Amino acid sequence: MNKEENFIDELFGKTEETETVKPQTTEIVNMAVGSIVPNLKNPYKYREEDMKLLEDSIRENGIIQPLMVRKDGKADVYEIISGHRRYLAATRLKLTEVPVVVLDISKEEADIILVDSNLHREHILPSEKAFAYKMKMDAIKRQGKRTDLTSDQVGPKLSADEVSDTDSASQVKRYIRLTKLIPKLLAMVDENKISFSVGVELSYLTKTEQTDLFKFIEAELCTPSLSQAQKLKKLSQEGKLSSEEISSIMKQPKANQVVTVKIPDDKISKYMKPTATVKEKEDFLARAVEYYGKHLMRQKNRGAR
Repeated sequence: MNKEENFIDELFGKTEETETVKPQTTEIVNMAVGSIVPNLKNPYKYREEDMKLLEDSIRENGIIQPLMVRKDGKADVYEIISGHRRYLAATRLKLTEVPVVVLDISKEEADIILVDSNLHREHILPSEKAFAYKMKMDAIKRQGKRTDLTSDQVGPKLSADEVSDTDSASQVKRYIRLTKLIPKLLAMVDENKISFSVGVELSYLTKTEQTDLFKFIEAELCTPSLSQAQKLKKLSQEGKLSSEEISSIMKQPKANQVVTVKIPDDKISKYMKPTATVKEKEDFLARAVEYYGKHLMRQKNRGAR
């Protein structure tokens, strides 16, 4: 097998998708950059530091790995299947031609290859994986291979092998839920300001409720805990989540913000009966602190006279 025929397997490894790919030509050809268009649904983002390294490499060595493209259905227009970053680097470097291999595959097959060829990158954001899984799920659904991909917990199970070979079916669905977040909240998930689990819960809020929540987050410089997110989701599903309720829930102290003071038992027990319960000791301490607080206040008031 020559280099041109083997490049797909070298790039992706043997998969069901690559084995069904039917190149229109086995040779790598140069194609005008103006004849190529990106997949507008490409879920993967560009990182400037990566683009800089890629541009430096292309400037020095040219494009070593050809782009994969398919006929777009429009006259002399080809859509990118794999190689969006190489295409962008080529346009920035003002190249007029790039090496490509033309594949005779459907739009659905192209979307699946696009998703799978990038899912195993070292750095991938939650939002990228979310939209990638959704893109692949939609492609499989259009192919008619599955009809239960968006089913709830009850009913036929989603085969994890259909969409992901690393995440479970339930995890795939949780990632896809993130696509329901407004961009500002989704960005907070990408930036680890909101945890993945919290983001999933917030995705059940309406767009208006999410916008109100983001305004509160921005104004108060705080983010919801998982417990708070679950309360927000419950009220939203009941149709009771107003901006006032959002404020009320968000102002509730988080479990990790409650200060716990520990006092050795022997310092308390000597003032109480031996059979005193933990609850009785806690009540005793609360009353003692309250009494001492009032004592200090009286002293302060006398000193001010």
